[in-house]
Amino acid sequence: MKRLSRIFIAGIATILPAVATFYLLFWLATSAEDILGRLIRVLLPGRLYRPGMGVLAGLALVLAIGVMMQALVVRRIFNWGERVLFRVPLIKSIYGSIRDLINFVAHPGREGSEGSQVVMVTLGSTGMEVMGLLTRRDFSDMPSDVAGPDTVAVYLPLSYQIGGHTVLVPKSAVRLVQMSTDRAMRFMITGGMSTGTQETRKP
Repeated sequence: MKRLSRIFIAGIATILPAVATFYLLFWLATSAEDILGRLIRVLLPGRLYRPGMGVLAGLALVLAIGVMMQALVVRRIFNWGERVLFRVPLIKSIYGSIRDLINFVAHPGREGSEGSQVVMVTLGSTGMEVMGLLTRRDFSDMPSDVAGPDTVAVYLPLSYQIGGHTVLVPKSAVRLVQMSTDRAMRFMITGGMSTGTQETRKP
């Protein structure tokens, strides 16, 4: 019975990541079809509408926004809109957090950028270390009593859940690790049980 249970759990562990990934893609596709499909049916006669047009319209819309963001005028308008959002107390916190998270996920491996550097943080004199992501070196835009000149911010993800802690530690307690961000995230989120090919990064 125990052997059967282990085999069953191994099967779940094998198919669950794939199922979750395809479900997310399916949800995005159906949401685009539902929302944009309604708009298309309003603009087009019913006989011209075909299933899947909402998904294609969503892809085209994202691509069009990406193209427009290449124009300086559009970027300035977008930046102005962001500045307006950042003046609204509640919205600025939610929007800023989501924007920073999306930028981090979309550009996890930009060499030398904050958030792309994997570090080990030493905990006191115990010799224990925790893995994290270096998120900030410069605190000039923060109140002077938040951090000193020799302080850095490190994000420590929690295993098997969404969340983590941002800690401010002395630079002397941090050492860089030659590991890609995505591999480090897999390692930290799975509690060190993630396996994969050995990756190194240029210093």
